[in-house]
Amino acid sequence: MSKKSRGKDLAINTLVIGIGKFSTQIVSFLLLPLYTSILTTNEYGIYDLIITISTFLIPGITLLMEESMFRFLIDCKTEEEKKKIISQSFIYITKSSSIFILLALILIIIKIPYSVIGLIYILTCILACLRNSLVRGLGKLKFYTVVNFVSSIINILCNVLFIAVFRFGINGLLLAGIIANLISTTIVFIKVNIFKYISYKSYDKKKTKEMVKYSFPLVPNSLSWTIVNLSDRLVISILMGTSYNGIYSMSYKFPNLMNTIYSFFYTAWKESSARAMHDEDREQFFNKINVILTKAMFSVSIGIISCLPIIFSFFIRKSFVSSYVYIPILVIAMYYNNMSGYYGGIFSGFKDTKIMGITTIWGAIINLVVNLALIKFIGIYAAAISTLISCMVIYYYRRIKIKKYINIKNVNMLSGILLLIINVISYYVNKNIVIKFIVLLITLLYCIYENKQMINMIWKKLINK
Repeated sequence: MSKKSRGKDLAINTLVIGIGKFSTQIVSFLLLPLYTSILTTNEYGIYDLIITISTFLIPGITLLMEESMFRFLIDCKTEEEKKKIISQSFIYITKSSSIFILLALILIIIKIPYSVIGLIYILTCILACLRNSLVRGLGKLKFYTVVNFVSSIINILCNVLFIAVFRFGINGLLLAGIIANLISTTIVFIKVNIFKYISYKSYDKKKTKEMVKYSFPLVPNSLSWTIVNLSDRLVISILMGTSYNGIYSMSYKFPNLMNTIYSFFYTAWKESSARAMHDEDREQFFNKINVILTKAMFSVSIGIISCLPIIFSFFIRKSFVSSYVYIPILVIAMYYNNMSGYYGGIFSGFKDTKIMGITTIWGAIINLVVNLALIKFIGIYAAAISTLISCMVIYYYRRIKIKKYINIKNVNMLSGILLLIINVISYYVNKNIVIKFIVLLITLLYCIYENKQMINMIWKKLINK
Protein backbone atom coordinates (compact mmCIF):
# COMPACT_ATOMS: atom_id res chain seq x y z
CA MET A 1 0.00 0.00 0.00
CA SER A 2 1.35 3.44 -0.91
CA LYS A 3 2.15 6.10 1.67
CA LYS A 4 -0.54 8.35 0.18
CA SER A 5 -3.16 5.62 0.39
CA ARG A 6 -2.19 4.77 3.98
CA GLY A 7 -2.46 8.41 4.98
CA LYS A 8 -5.92 8.73 3.44
CA ASP A 9 -7.11 5.53 5.11
CA LEU A 10 -5.81 6.75 8.47
CA ALA A 11 -7.57 10.10 8.02
CA ILE A 12 -10.89 8.47 7.10
CA ASN A 13 -10.67 5.89 9.87
CA THR A 14 -9.93 8.66 12.36
CA LEU A 15 -12.87 10.67 11.03
CA VAL A 16 -15.28 7.71 11.19
CA ILE A 17 -14.31 6.98 14.79
CA GLY A 18 -14.37 10.67 15.69
CA ILE A 19 -17.88 11.37 14.40
CA GLY A 20 -19.41 8.82 16.73
CA LYS A 21 -17.42 9.71 19.83
CA PHE A 22 -17.19 13.48 19.51
CA SER A 23 -20.93 13.96 19.09
CA THR A 24 -21.55 12.19 22.40
CA GLN A 25 -18.78 14.18 24.09
CA ILE A 26 -20.55 17.40 23.15
CA VAL A 27 -23.74 16.15 24.80
CA SER A 28 -21.73 15.03 27.83
CA PHE A 29 -20.22 18.50 28.18
CA LEU A 30 -23.65 20.08 28.02
CA LEU A 31 -24.56 17.94 31.04
CA LEU A 32 -21.71 19.31 33.19
CA PRO A 33 -23.96 21.98 34.75
CA LEU A 34 -26.30 19.16 35.81
CA TYR A 35 -23.51 17.16 37.46
CA THR A 36 -21.94 20.13 39.22
CA SER A 37 -25.27 21.46 40.51
CA ILE A 38 -26.60 18.16 41.90
CA LEU A 39 -23.45 16.29 42.99
CA THR A 40 -21.30 17.63 45.82
CA THR A 41 -17.52 17.90 45.42
CA ASN A 42 -17.21 15.01 47.90
CA GLU A 43 -19.59 12.75 45.90
CA TYR A 44 -17.85 13.51 42.62
CA GLY A 45 -14.47 12.91 44.28
CA ILE A 46 -15.53 9.45 45.50
CA TYR A 47 -17.04 8.55 42.10
CA ASP A 48 -13.90 9.67 40.28
CA LEU A 49 -11.73 7.62 42.65
CA ILE A 50 -13.83 4.49 41.98
CA ILE A 51 -13.56 4.98 38.20
CA THR A 52 -9.80 5.57 38.40
CA ILE A 53 -9.27 2.43 40.53
CA SER A 54 -11.43 0.41 38.11
CA THR A 55 -9.44 1.66 35.13
CA PHE A 56 -6.26 0.73 36.98
CA LEU A 57 -7.42 -2.82 37.80
CA ILE A 58 -8.78 -3.86 34.38
CA PRO A 59 -5.43 -4.20 32.51
CA GLY A 60 -4.09 -6.23 35.46
CA ILE A 61 -7.07 -8.60 35.27
CA THR A 62 -7.01 -9.14 31.50
CA LEU A 63 -3.27 -8.55 30.89
CA LEU A 64 -4.65 -6.69 27.85
CA MET A 65 -5.34 -9.92 25.99
CA GLU A 66 -8.03 -7.98 24.14
CA GLU A 67 -5.30 -5.76 22.65
CA SER A 68 -3.33 -8.85 21.70
CA MET A 69 -6.48 -10.28 20.09
CA PHE A 70 -6.86 -7.12 17.99
CA ARG A 71 -3.21 -7.15 16.86
CA PHE A 72 -3.16 -10.87 16.01
CA LEU A 73 -6.53 -10.71 14.21
CA ILE A 74 -5.04 -8.18 11.76
CA ASP A 75 -2.67 -10.89 10.49
CA CYS A 76 -5.36 -13.62 10.24
CA LYS A 77 -6.29 -14.74 6.73
CA THR A 78 -8.85 -17.49 7.41
CA GLU A 79 -11.91 -17.91 9.62
CA GLU A 80 -10.20 -20.79 11.41
CA GLU A 81 -7.25 -18.56 12.35
CA LYS A 82 -9.65 -15.90 13.65
CA LYS A 83 -11.49 -18.52 15.69
CA LYS A 84 -8.25 -19.64 17.28
CA ILE A 85 -7.17 -16.12 18.26
CA ILE A 86 -10.59 -15.10 19.61
CA SER A 87 -10.92 -18.35 21.59
CA GLN A 88 -7.58 -17.82 23.34
CA SER A 89 -8.58 -14.30 24.36
CA PHE A 90 -12.09 -15.05 25.62
CA ILE A 91 -11.10 -18.21 27.51
CA TYR A 92 -8.08 -16.54 29.13
CA ILE A 93 -10.03 -13.45 30.21
CA THR A 94 -12.91 -15.60 31.52
CA LYS A 95 -10.46 -17.48 33.76
CA SER A 96 -8.68 -14.35 34.99
CA SER A 97 -12.00 -12.57 35.64
CA SER A 98 -13.22 -15.56 37.69
CA ILE A 99 -10.13 -15.31 39.90
CA PHE A 100 -10.72 -11.57 40.32
CA ILE A 101 -14.35 -12.18 41.35
CA LEU A 102 -13.20 -14.57 44.10
CA LEU A 103 -10.71 -11.99 45.41
CA ALA A 104 -13.31 -9.21 45.21
CA LEU A 105 -15.69 -11.23 47.40
CA ILE A 106 -13.40 -10.41 50.33
CA LEU A 107 -14.17 -6.70 49.90
CA ILE A 108 -17.89 -7.48 49.67
CA ILE A 109 -17.81 -9.64 52.82
CA ILE A 110 -16.09 -6.92 54.88
CA LYS A 111 -18.64 -4.44 53.46
CA ILE A 112 -16.35 -1.97 51.67
CA PRO A 113 -18.59 0.86 50.30
CA TYR A 114 -19.59 0.47 46.63
CA SER A 115 -17.73 -2.87 46.34
CA VAL A 116 -20.67 -4.78 44.78
CA ILE A 117 -21.61 -2.21 42.14
CA GLY A 118 -17.91 -1.49 41.59
CA LEU A 119 -17.26 -5.18 40.83
CA ILE A 120 -20.16 -5.31 38.36
CA TYR A 121 -18.92 -2.10 36.72
CA ILE A 122 -15.41 -3.54 36.24
CA LEU A 123 -16.73 -6.78 34.71
CA THR A 124 -18.92 -4.92 32.21
CA CYS A 125 -15.97 -2.69 31.30
CA ILE A 126 -13.93 -5.84 30.55
CA LEU A 127 -16.74 -6.98 28.25
CA ALA A 128 -16.68 -3.57 26.55
CA CYS A 129 -12.91 -3.87 25.97
CA LEU A 130 -13.39 -7.29 24.41
CA ARG A 131 -16.23 -5.96 22.28
CA ASN A 132 -14.20 -3.06 20.91
CA SER A 133 -11.09 -5.12 20.13
CA LEU A 134 -13.20 -7.80 18.47
CA VAL A 135 -15.03 -5.53 16.00
CA ARG A 136 -11.85 -3.58 15.21
CA GLY A 137 -9.84 -6.78 14.71
CA LEU A 138 -12.52 -8.10 12.36
CA GLY A 139 -12.26 -4.87 10.34
CA LYS A 140 -15.77 -3.60 11.21
CA LEU A 141 -14.70 -0.01 11.91
CA LYS A 142 -18.02 1.66 11.06
CA PHE A 143 -19.89 -0.82 13.23
CA TYR A 144 -17.39 -0.07 16.02
CA THR A 145 -18.24 3.62 15.72
CA VAL A 146 -22.00 3.03 15.73
CA VAL A 147 -21.84 0.73 18.77
CA ASN A 148 -19.74 3.17 20.80
CA PHE A 149 -22.08 5.98 19.81
CA VAL A 150 -25.07 3.96 21.02
CA SER A 151 -23.22 3.07 24.24
CA SER A 152 -22.42 6.73 24.93
CA ILE A 153 -25.99 7.87 24.29
CA ILE A 154 -27.39 5.19 26.62
CA ASN A 155 -24.86 6.22 29.28
CA ILE A 156 -25.79 9.89 29.01
CA LEU A 157 -29.56 9.23 29.11
CA CYS A 158 -29.21 6.93 32.11
CA ASN A 159 -27.04 9.52 33.87
CA VAL A 160 -29.75 12.16 33.49
CA LEU A 161 -32.45 9.72 34.65
CA PHE A 162 -30.56 8.34 37.64
CA ILE A 163 -29.02 11.64 38.82
CA ALA A 164 -31.63 14.31 38.05
CA VAL A 165 -34.83 12.25 38.40
CA PHE A 166 -34.13 9.40 40.85
CA ARG A 167 -31.21 11.10 42.66
CA PHE A 168 -29.19 7.89 42.90
CA GLY A 169 -25.92 9.83 43.23
CA ILE A 170 -22.71 7.77 42.89
CA ASN A 171 -24.66 4.53 42.41
CA GLY A 172 -26.57 6.15 39.54
CA LEU A 173 -23.38 7.16 37.72
CA LEU A 174 -21.96 3.63 38.00
CA LEU A 175 -25.27 1.98 37.08
CA ALA A 176 -25.49 4.09 33.91
CA GLY A 177 -22.09 2.80 32.79
CA ILE A 178 -23.07 -0.80 33.56
CA ILE A 179 -26.30 -0.63 31.53
CA ALA A 180 -24.58 1.07 28.57
CA ASN A 181 -21.78 -1.54 28.51
CA LEU A 182 -24.18 -4.49 28.73
CA ILE A 183 -26.55 -3.32 25.99
CA SER A 184 -23.82 -2.31 23.51
CA THR A 185 -21.81 -5.49 24.12
CA THR A 186 -24.89 -7.67 23.63
CA ILE A 187 -25.54 -5.94 20.28
CA VAL A 188 -22.00 -6.70 19.10
CA PHE A 189 -21.96 -10.32 20.24
CA ILE A 190 -25.26 -11.01 18.48
CA LYS A 191 -24.22 -9.17 15.30
CA VAL A 192 -20.89 -11.01 14.87
CA ASN A 193 -22.31 -14.31 16.17
CA ILE A 194 -19.63 -14.56 18.84
CA PHE A 195 -20.24 -18.23 19.68
CA LYS A 196 -19.14 -19.11 16.16
CA TYR A 197 -15.64 -17.92 17.12
CA ILE A 198 -15.32 -19.40 20.62
CA SER A 199 -14.41 -23.05 21.12
CA TYR A 200 -12.48 -24.70 23.93
CA LYS A 201 -11.14 -27.13 21.34
CA SER A 202 -9.31 -24.22 19.75
CA TYR A 203 -7.57 -23.36 23.02
CA ASP A 204 -3.81 -23.62 22.58
CA LYS A 205 -1.45 -22.93 25.50
CA LYS A 206 1.42 -22.16 23.15
CA LYS A 207 -0.62 -19.55 21.26
CA THR A 208 -1.88 -18.09 24.54
CA LYS A 209 1.70 -17.67 25.78
CA GLU A 210 2.62 -15.99 22.51
CA MET A 211 -0.28 -13.55 22.86
CA VAL A 212 0.47 -12.86 26.53
CA LYS A 213 4.13 -12.26 25.64
CA TYR A 214 2.92 -9.51 23.32
CA SER A 215 0.29 -8.01 25.62
CA PHE A 216 1.97 -8.20 29.04
CA PRO A 217 4.49 -5.37 28.44
CA LEU A 218 1.54 -3.25 27.23
CA VAL A 219 0.00 -3.32 30.71
CA PRO A 220 2.29 -0.64 32.22
CA ASN A 221 1.88 1.45 29.07
CA SER A 222 -1.90 1.18 29.26
CA LEU A 223 -1.67 2.17 32.89
CA SER A 224 0.60 5.17 32.24
CA TRP A 225 -2.10 7.83 32.46
CA THR A 226 -4.11 5.76 34.97
CA ILE A 227 -1.15 5.29 37.33
CA VAL A 228 -0.49 9.01 37.23
CA ASN A 229 -4.19 9.71 37.82
CA LEU A 230 -4.50 7.13 40.59
CA SER A 231 -1.46 8.34 42.51
CA ASP A 232 -2.74 11.92 42.21
CA ARG A 233 -6.22 10.93 43.40
CA LEU A 234 -4.97 8.83 46.31
CA VAL A 235 -2.49 11.44 47.51
CA ILE A 236 -5.12 14.22 47.34
CA SER A 237 -7.88 12.07 48.92
CA ILE A 238 -5.68 10.83 51.77
CA LEU A 239 -3.81 14.05 52.56
CA MET A 240 -6.47 16.63 51.67
CA GLY A 241 -9.85 14.83 51.45
CA THR A 242 -12.22 13.49 48.77
CA SER A 243 -13.88 16.88 48.27
CA TYR A 244 -10.53 18.25 47.03
CA ASN A 245 -10.27 15.23 44.74
CA GLY A 246 -13.69 16.19 43.37
CA ILE A 247 -12.36 19.64 42.47
CA TYR A 248 -9.21 18.18 40.90
CA SER A 249 -11.28 15.61 38.98
CA MET A 250 -13.48 18.35 37.55
CA SER A 251 -10.36 20.16 36.30
CA TYR A 252 -9.71 17.05 34.17
CA LYS A 253 -12.99 17.38 32.29
CA PHE A 254 -11.63 19.85 29.75
CA PRO A 255 -8.17 18.27 29.24
CA ASN A 256 -9.96 14.93 28.81
CA LEU A 257 -11.73 16.43 25.79
CA MET A 258 -8.28 16.61 24.21
CA ASN A 259 -7.63 13.01 25.20
CA THR A 260 -10.92 12.01 23.56
CA ILE A 261 -9.94 13.73 20.32
CA TYR A 262 -6.58 11.95 20.37
CA SER A 263 -8.27 8.60 20.99
CA PHE A 264 -10.03 8.93 17.61
CA PHE A 265 -6.64 9.01 15.95
CA TYR A 266 -4.96 6.42 18.19
CA THR A 267 -7.62 3.78 17.63
CA ALA A 268 -7.08 4.03 13.86
CA TRP A 269 -3.32 4.60 14.26
CA LYS A 270 -2.54 1.27 15.96
CA GLU A 271 -3.91 -0.59 12.95
CA SER A 272 -2.21 1.68 10.38
CA SER A 273 1.17 1.47 12.12
CA ALA A 274 0.96 -2.34 12.30
CA ARG A 275 0.22 -2.57 8.57
CA ALA A 276 3.06 -0.18 7.67
CA MET A 277 5.83 -2.05 9.49
CA HIS A 278 7.16 -3.90 6.46
CA ASP A 279 6.89 -1.09 3.90
CA GLU A 280 10.06 0.49 2.51
CA ASP A 281 8.78 4.05 2.89
CA ARG A 282 7.58 3.59 6.49
CA GLU A 283 9.97 6.25 7.86
CA GLN A 284 8.54 8.90 5.54
CA PHE A 285 5.04 7.81 6.47
CA PHE A 286 5.70 7.98 10.23
CA ASN A 287 7.36 11.40 9.93
CA LYS A 288 4.47 12.78 7.89
CA ILE A 289 1.95 11.58 10.48
CA ASN A 290 4.15 12.95 13.28
CA VAL A 291 4.08 16.46 11.74
CA ILE A 292 0.30 16.37 11.23
CA LEU A 293 -0.39 14.99 14.72
CA THR A 294 2.00 17.37 16.51
CA LYS A 295 0.39 20.41 14.91
CA ALA A 296 -3.14 19.10 15.43
CA MET A 297 -2.74 18.20 19.12
CA PHE A 298 -0.82 21.40 19.89
CA SER A 299 -3.61 23.38 18.23
CA VAL A 300 -6.22 21.59 20.31
CA SER A 301 -4.17 22.36 23.45
CA ILE A 302 -3.94 26.11 22.92
CA GLY A 303 -7.50 26.14 21.57
CA ILE A 304 -8.83 24.74 24.86
CA ILE A 305 -6.76 27.20 26.91
CA SER A 306 -7.97 30.18 24.83
CA CYS A 307 -11.65 29.12 24.96
CA LEU A 308 -11.95 28.32 28.66
CA PRO A 309 -11.82 31.87 30.10
CA ILE A 310 -14.93 32.63 28.02
CA ILE A 311 -16.97 29.41 28.40
CA PHE A 312 -15.91 27.98 31.78
CA SER A 313 -18.60 29.69 33.88
CA PHE A 314 -21.35 28.35 31.59
CA PHE A 315 -20.43 24.73 32.37
CA ILE A 316 -19.14 24.69 35.94
CA ARG A 317 -21.10 25.74 39.02
CA LYS A 318 -19.66 27.71 41.95
CA SER A 319 -18.77 24.74 44.17
CA PHE A 320 -16.33 23.48 41.50
CA VAL A 321 -15.06 26.87 40.27
CA SER A 322 -11.62 26.52 41.92
CA SER A 323 -10.80 23.73 39.41
CA TYR A 324 -10.24 26.48 36.80
CA VAL A 325 -6.62 27.26 37.79
CA TYR A 326 -5.26 23.73 37.24
CA ILE A 327 -6.59 23.20 33.72
CA PRO A 328 -3.78 24.74 31.57
CA ILE A 329 -1.13 22.66 33.37
CA LEU A 330 -3.15 19.47 32.77
CA VAL A 331 -3.84 20.40 29.13
CA ILE A 332 -0.10 20.67 28.42
CA ALA A 333 0.48 17.39 30.32
CA MET A 334 -2.19 15.75 28.16
CA TYR A 335 -0.41 16.97 25.02
CA TYR A 336 2.82 15.21 26.06
CA ASN A 337 0.88 12.12 27.12
CA ASN A 338 -0.84 11.86 23.74
CA MET A 339 2.37 12.40 21.76
CA SER A 340 4.13 9.71 23.77
CA GLY A 341 1.17 7.50 22.87
CA TYR A 342 1.99 8.10 19.21
CA TYR A 343 5.46 6.65 19.78
CA GLY A 344 3.82 3.83 21.71
CA GLY A 345 1.83 2.95 18.58
CA ILE A 346 5.10 2.58 16.64
CA PHE A 347 6.66 0.38 19.36
CA SER A 348 3.47 -1.69 19.34
CA GLY A 349 3.65 -2.08 15.56
CA PHE A 350 7.18 -3.45 15.86
CA LYS A 351 5.95 -5.70 18.69
CA ASP A 352 8.55 -4.14 21.01
CA THR A 353 6.31 -3.38 23.97
CA LYS A 354 8.96 -3.74 26.69
CA ILE A 355 10.21 -0.16 26.34
CA MET A 356 6.66 1.14 26.79
CA GLY A 357 6.41 -0.54 30.18
CA ILE A 358 9.80 0.75 31.35
CA THR A 359 9.04 4.37 30.46
CA THR A 360 5.65 4.19 32.14
CA ILE A 361 7.06 2.83 35.40
CA TRP A 362 9.65 5.62 35.56
CA GLY A 363 6.98 8.22 34.81
CA ALA A 364 4.75 6.88 37.59
CA ILE A 365 7.61 6.91 40.14
CA ILE A 366 8.54 10.49 39.25
CA ASN A 367 4.90 11.57 39.47
CA LEU A 368 4.47 10.09 42.96
CA VAL A 369 7.75 11.50 44.31
CA VAL A 370 7.13 15.04 43.03
CA ASN A 371 3.51 14.94 44.21
CA LEU A 372 4.41 13.89 47.76
CA ALA A 373 7.26 16.39 47.90
CA LEU A 374 5.13 19.40 46.91
CA ILE A 375 1.57 18.75 48.09
CA LYS A 376 2.11 20.16 51.60
CA PHE A 377 3.42 23.40 50.13
CA ILE A 378 1.21 24.07 47.09
CA GLY A 379 -1.78 21.73 47.55
CA ILE A 380 -3.59 20.54 44.42
CA TYR A 381 -1.04 22.32 42.22
CA ALA A 382 1.41 19.56 43.23
CA ALA A 383 -0.72 16.92 41.53
CA ALA A 384 -1.02 18.96 38.31
CA ILE A 385 2.70 19.82 38.17
CA SER A 386 3.84 16.25 38.96
CA THR A 387 1.55 14.99 36.20
CA LEU A 388 3.10 17.41 33.70
CA ILE A 389 6.66 16.47 34.68
CA SER A 390 6.01 12.71 34.47
CA CYS A 391 4.31 13.00 31.05
CA MET A 392 7.25 15.03 29.72
CA VAL A 393 9.73 12.43 31.00
CA ILE A 394 7.84 9.59 29.30
CA TYR A 395 7.58 11.56 26.05
CA TYR A 396 11.26 12.49 25.77
CA TYR A 397 12.50 9.07 26.86
CA ARG A 398 10.39 7.36 24.21
CA ARG A 399 11.51 9.89 21.62
CA ILE A 400 15.11 8.88 22.28
CA LYS A 401 14.37 5.15 22.17
CA ILE A 402 12.27 5.35 18.99
CA LYS A 403 15.47 6.07 17.03
CA LYS A 404 16.19 2.36 17.23
CA TYR A 405 13.49 1.89 14.60
CA ILE A 406 12.60 5.25 13.05
CA ASN A 407 14.36 8.60 12.76
CA ILE A 408 11.59 10.98 13.83
CA LYS A 409 12.45 14.55 12.85
CA ASN A 410 11.75 17.60 15.00
CA VAL A 411 8.72 19.75 14.15
CA ASN A 412 9.24 23.51 14.21
CA MET A 413 6.72 24.83 16.76
CA LEU A 414 8.35 28.15 17.75
CA SER A 415 5.39 30.33 16.73
CA GLY A 416 3.02 27.93 18.48
CA ILE A 417 5.04 28.06 21.71
CA LEU A 418 4.98 31.87 21.67
CA LEU A 419 1.20 31.80 21.19
CA LEU A 420 0.90 29.28 24.04
CA ILE A 421 2.77 31.68 26.36
CA ILE A 422 0.42 34.51 25.35
CA ASN A 423 -2.60 32.27 26.02
CA VAL A 424 -1.34 31.23 29.46
CA ILE A 425 -0.66 34.84 30.47
CA SER A 426 -4.12 35.88 29.23
CA TYR A 427 -5.67 32.90 31.08
CA TYR A 428 -4.20 33.73 34.50
CA VAL A 429 -3.58 37.48 34.43
CA ASN A 430 -5.84 39.28 31.98
CA LYS A 431 -9.46 39.99 33.04
CA ASN A 432 -10.51 42.04 30.03
CA ILE A 433 -13.05 39.99 28.04
CA VAL A 434 -12.32 41.90 24.82
CA ILE A 435 -8.64 40.96 24.95
CA LYS A 436 -9.59 37.34 25.68
CA PHE A 437 -11.74 37.29 22.52
CA ILE A 438 -8.85 38.78 20.50
CA VAL A 439 -6.48 36.09 21.80
CA LEU A 440 -9.09 33.45 20.93
CA LEU A 441 -9.44 34.80 17.38
CA ILE A 442 -5.66 34.85 16.82
CA THR A 443 -5.44 31.30 18.18
CA LEU A 444 -8.24 30.13 15.88
CA LEU A 445 -6.52 31.62 12.81
CA TYR A 446 -3.23 30.01 13.84
CA CYS A 447 -4.87 26.59 14.26
CA ILE A 448 -6.55 26.79 10.84
CA TYR A 449 -3.31 27.86 9.13
CA GLU A 450 -1.14 25.20 10.80
CA ASN A 451 -3.59 22.40 10.04
CA LYS A 452 -4.73 23.45 6.57
CA GLN A 453 -3.23 20.32 4.96
CA MET A 454 -5.19 17.98 7.24
CA ILE A 455 -8.37 20.09 6.94
CA ASN A 456 -8.16 20.02 3.12
CA MET A 457 -7.58 16.25 3.09
CA ILE A 458 -10.56 15.53 5.35
CA TRP A 459 -12.78 18.02 3.48
CA LYS A 460 -12.03 16.39 0.12
CA LYS A 461 -12.75 12.98 1.54
CA LEU A 462 -16.06 14.19 2.97
CA ILE A 463 -17.06 15.67 -0.39
CA ASN A 464 -16.14 12.43 -2.17
CA LYS A 465 -18.11 10.37 0.34
